[in-house]
Amino acid sequence: MLLEIIKMAFESLLAKKTRTILSMLGIIIGVATVIAVFAVGQGAQKSVSAQFQNLSANSILVMPNRGRGFTSSSKLKSSDAQLLLGADHITTAAGAIQGNATVSYGTIDKSYSVIGIDQNFIGISNLVVIKGRPIESDDISGKALVAVIGDTVVADFFSDGVDPVGSIITVGGKKLEVVGVLKKLGARMGMMSVDESVLIPNTTAEKSILGTRGQVMITTTVDNVANTGLATSSITGILRNEHKLKVDQEDDFRIMDAGSMVAAAQESAKTMTALLTAIAAITLLVSGIGIMNVMFVTVAERTKEIGIAKAIGGKRSDILSQFLLESIILSTVGGVIGMIIGQGAIPIIAYFNLLAMASSVTGPVIGFSFSVLVGVFFGFYPAFKASRLDPVDALRSE
Repeated sequence: MLLEIIKMAFESLLAKKTRTILSMLGIIIGVATVIAVFAVGQGAQKSVSAQFQNLSANSILVMPNRGRGFTSSSKLKSSDAQLLLGADHITTAAGAIQGNATVSYGTIDKSYSVIGIDQNFIGISNLVVIKGRPIESDDISGKALVAVIGDTVVADFFSDGVDPVGSIITVGGKKLEVVGVLKKLGARMGMMSVDESVLIPNTTAEKSILGTRGQVMITTTVDNVANTGLATSSITGILRNEHKLKVDQEDDFRIMDAGSMVAAAQESAKTMTALLTAIAAITLLVSGIGIMNVMFVTVAERTKEIGIAKAIGGKRSDILSQFLLESIILSTVGGVIGMIIGQGAIPIIAYFNLLAMASSVTGPVIGFSFSVLVGVFFGFYPAFKASRLDPVDALRSE
């Protein structure tokens, strides 16, 4: 009997192919959307982790305050990093100034990030020089015209097998000698892409290339995460004193600790995922209502068939099972197709770099489970109503 019920359910759905496909369409879109939502959320969280992977949890960043009256008047300099080495609980400090400039070598001209750094920057940022040497203290004090370049810069300017160290490149109109090459990072470090950057002494950057156009950032590390608050207060006092700010003046700098930034960014990613998941759930609910409507129409069309089935001994449970099974088949097949489309779209979108997406088991499991539940929930009442039809009234129906 069970096999016969399953056979009849499939025959009924195949008899109305267009209606069946349209009924499944909402489920397909809903499941694919759920998978895409979780993939976007997973990708966003991985992107956040990649951006801050070179900053430890006990890092504190100091940047100019660019708002409310401090658009260009901040006195923060990359050299202030040396002052912060005297702050309470601060173990290391590195100053940098970042901007964009045209970089040339031979006949090739490209625009890259230029980062003016001190001798501590490469170490505190966990960067690795694989050829040549890093920027040293003598380069800083002597405003040397030297540079350490990222992996992408090497690939753009130098052919395979050519050692860039010792070559002369032009940065912002100034000729600089390449003294080192960085190991490929493959991810952004905060707002910077180190692979696409030229690192030079911060004194050279401020004097000859970036001037006041650059964005200053000081990275410090605390001896213990628990002392972040005390270190922040100490940094604030030192910088306010150095910049000679009055009591009623706002700080011309802002301080952020890496732990809070990562947590805030990940929380935003989770909130976005929850919001998009709610939208996808609504899509599935709407498609469930569509399935319910289709099942009601199906019951109305087959009233006489139901009456005949009951007249020849068909049980209520058999009628209920047949119509409920049709609803479950609609949602299950739609769910499977939605999973295939959703999972198949992830590598395509990732290939074209349209969105940061990453596959997860959660999306397909939740999407498919929800689609089956929708089929059961919204298919039960029409099936129950069909099983309760009076056989005499059903046989009278035309």
